[in-house]
Amino acid sequence: MSLSRGRLLGYGIGSVGTGVFSAVPGLLLLYYLTDVLGVAAGVAGAVLVAPKIWDVVLNPVIGAASDREAVRTARRFRLLLLGSVTLPPAFAATFAVPNAPLVAVAFVLAASAFACFQVPYVALPAEMSASPAERTRIMSWRVVCLTVGILVAGGLAPAIAHAAGYAWMGVAVGAVMAAALLTAALSTRWVRSMPGPAPLGLVAAFRVARGNRAFFALLSAFVVQALGVSVMLAGAPYVAAHRLGDYGLTSAMFVGMVGPSMLAVPAWAWLGRAAGMVRAYLVAATGFGLVALALIGAISLASVPGVLALTALAGVCYAGLQLLPLSLLPDTVHADAARTGHAQAGAFTGLWTAGETAGMALGPGLYALVLAATGFVSVEGSVTQPAPALAGLTLGFSALPALLMLASLPLIIWYAKESA
Repeated sequence: MSLSRGRLLGYGIGSVGTGVFSAVPGLLLLYYLTDVLGVAAGVAGAVLVAPKIWDVVLNPVIGAASDREAVRTARRFRLLLLGSVTLPPAFAATFAVPNAPLVAVAFVLAASAFACFQVPYVALPAEMSASPAERTRIMSWRVVCLTVGILVAGGLAPAIAHAAGYAWMGVAVGAVMAAALLTAALSTRWVRSMPGPAPLGLVAAFRVARGNRAFFALLSAFVVQALGVSVMLAGAPYVAAHRLGDYGLTSAMFVGMVGPSMLAVPAWAWLGRAAGMVRAYLVAATGFGLVALALIGAISLASVPGVLALTALAGVCYAGLQLLPLSLLPDTVHADAARTGHAQAGAFTGLWTAGETAGMALGPGLYALVLAATGFVSVEGSVTQPAPALAGLTLGFSALPALLMLASLPLIIWYAKESA
């Protein structure tokens, strides 16, 4: 049965909130630590990565808890609600505290709250419809809403931080996040979980899940790509401030990337149907990598129009990197249920979100290592950076994401072989 637009929107709007949380720390938190609080780049990278290690451990635990709730109540509502009400204040606190240790504590709390919402949220499409075509519709709505969230993050957050300070930015963006998450939690109470036997324990569930090689191939490709995107995300304010001469261009770069991606979602859905999801996925990853390489020249020439045009092309490819793997994910969950007799949507999405979290967290940390290795000077206020640091922040923003996209291509091919 075809889902109504109201139900599709009710689910998809949650991605406005998740997109905001995924994008803002990746875009602004490293810069906030190094250029506002004056924290050394290596220490700032550790502050970003260390809390996410906890989050990677927590996500599978939340996934198993979500499956237990689904068996007991036939819904995943309580965890969704818990994440909805706790994430926004923890997010706001991350940009309001005055030093690196407190930023780390607040970020741990925010990441934990995010896991409570994100893990059951990603599990829902597998239970909203048994039709692959209908699940692609669900994911199309989700990716469009995700794009709106990222657009809010990249377009408004830097502008608010620049005009009113980071603390007010955290409050304003947190309010947007709260509205989106609560709306999605309440709008998806109709979704009933797939019937099945009592869920396995955490260790037993993952022991059974190991046999789903197609899932792990798809997850590996997605994580490597998330790492590449998050490296580029972390580098955007540095390129804007230190290579293009205007930190305010961070918002323009972000809007230039995300705006076209919203329009590209239907095109990627069409290409997936016409050429096959895997072929379309390969095109998206290859295209993103080529665009990232082309950015080296545009940044070296300090060409603002060139950088904005290329980030728009990257946004078109980014839409495919979101829609296509997320459309394939429920297929691996259904295939595993047929193979094992256990419906473990929560366990698999816990692993998926743990991998995505790891990729998005390690990106800023990896970019921070590039800054530290090339002699970036961390100081509160403006400073003239040495030539090696300028080269490092440029290549970290462009060449490094391109290499990561190239590395993801064999993993997509592996998925195709395992799912055949």
